[in-house]
Amino acid sequence: MDALDHAIPALLARVAAAVILPRFGQLSAADTAEKTPGDWVTIADRESEAIITDELLRLDPDARVVGEEAASADPSLLDAVGHGRVWLLDPLDGTNNFADGREPFGMMVALVEDGVTQRGWIYDPVGERLCYARRGAGSFIDGKRVTCGERAGRAPIATYSNYWFSADQCAAIERTAAGVLDLRHGLRCAAAQYAALVDGTHDIARFERIYPWDHAAGSLFLTEAGGYLARPDGRPYALTDTGKGLLAAASRNMWERGARVLGMPVT
Repeated sequence: MDALDHAIPALLARVAAAVILPRFGQLSAADTAEKTPGDWVTIADRESEAIITDELLRLDPDARVVGEEAASADPSLLDAVGHGRVWLLDPLDGTNNFADGREPFGMMVALVEDGVTQRGWIYDPVGERLCYARRGAGSFIDGKRVTCGERAGRAPIATYSNYWFSADQCAAIERTAAGVLDLRHGLRCAAAQYAALVDGTHDIARFERIYPWDHAAGSLFLTEAGGYLARPDGRPYALTDTGKGLLAAASRNMWERGARVLGMPVT
């Protein structure tokens, strides 16, 4: 263990307590804005990102920080994500849930070197649960090492969002899943979705948006626990990928089963 193993969890908990939780269910119309249709940002996103960014640069002055809100304002920040030492930050994942006064939502931080995630932290402010992974060293929930895999005695629970698919595609997914998968709608929060794949709540998850801050910490947490993820057509996933579509599962076999139902491209 080193200083970051203590500093990052403490930072996330402190910012959650000071900036995020006091505003949960208390936002006014002036505290929210729509970045693009259906994609919201709140004062809690902006304030927490500013605080965490400053602290990360103090802890690691030779690195760069790319946060969701900063990249939204300046998309060119994404151009160098695959080079050098970069902290990827999603200060409040699941903003739409948070803005509506409901769970889940979370905080995600990942340390990336030359495009490869080395460490990842996922923090649940409400439950005070910390998911952590370090490349080559495993995945942990609240300090206890965890693994994921296939759960006996039930159909695989798979999540996806019908928001991204046409009505015909949704109907085809539902037909194909019948008797094969227990199909449910996604959580609209990658932080919670990755945790659910590892703790056994879910088995398969289809994501559409693949911004690096949404998946750097979670993909490491999942794969270090024994899970698997790739693009829906089977191509390996990289943080520098663009476009849409990512399929994650608690095992490679689960991924294959999910791909047969959820592997179709978005139109």
